[in-house]
Amino acid sequence: MNDPLAPIRASLRRRVGGWAGMDLPAIRADFATYLTEVGPEGAALAQPREAVVAGLPVVWIGEPSAPPGLYFHGGGFQIGGLASHAGLVARLARATGMRLLLPAYRLAPEHRYPAASDDALAVYRAMLDTNQAPQALLGDSAGGALALLTALRARDAGLPLPRALILLSPWLDLSLSGASYEALAPEDPFSKPAQLRAMARSYLGREGPSVQDPRVSPLFANLDGLPPVLIHAGGSDITLDDSRALHQQMYGVTLRIHPGMCHHFQVFEALPQADASLAEIGAWWRAL
Repeated sequence: MNDPLAPIRASLRRRVGGWAGMDLPAIRADFATYLTEVGPEGAALAQPREAVVAGLPVVWIGEPSAPPGLYFHGGGFQIGGLASHAGLVARLARATGMRLLLPAYRLAPEHRYPAASDDALAVYRAMLDTNQAPQALLGDSAGGALALLTALRARDAGLPLPRALILLSPWLDLSLSGASYEALAPEDPFSKPAQLRAMARSYLGREGPSVQDPRVSPLFANLDGLPPVLIHAGGSDITLDDSRALHQQMYGVTLRIHPGMCHHFQVFEALPQADASLAEIGAWWRAL
């Protein structure tokens, strides 16, 4: 049987294999380079406009006159940033017709919990304060957790909420309790359980909360009173059970599972499923 992920498996093995001899700044830079290589169209499309919001470096991507949205990048709270995710954000901006703000929130282990979550909420508040209320919160993997956590914290603070959340392969359970973390590990080339556990430890540190604390794993939070949620995940996505659980536990969640696709597959422009996913996201958003 033809495996559409075979080239991705090979390229990821080569890339990640080279990280063994690198320090963390070098890994972050190489990760950004890799996502640019597998997403050249988006990288060329992005044309990011730099700014500072809530004291953080950010970029705006998309038509300046378009309605605003807020995107949180993935990377296990440890890698990822403006360079790595600008291409994907540009393609999402085109698909949805939004202009998306992409912040460089603080990363672990230099900045452990609650730095990332606090930065995410601070950017959201700053956008509200400048009359640029995000129409949607978006994110992939760990960024999906930040999008959901930001909506929860905004709800609890009595702040205006966005119209919707759009999550790509969200990592919502840092305890990895879902069966997919073990069952799909052989199929997903992007992440492995040991890697995710190490990233969770790096983010939380010794003094941080439990991995099951709803402040870090929003799957265990009270999910009442939130706007509609769209989730796109892969059928071979190691975090798939997080998406399924949110779909079961929360009213107003639309879940789309793309058969055979891995975690965060939308970054791989060579996959026709990546374009299909973004087109479906755009259609869902416009119909909302």
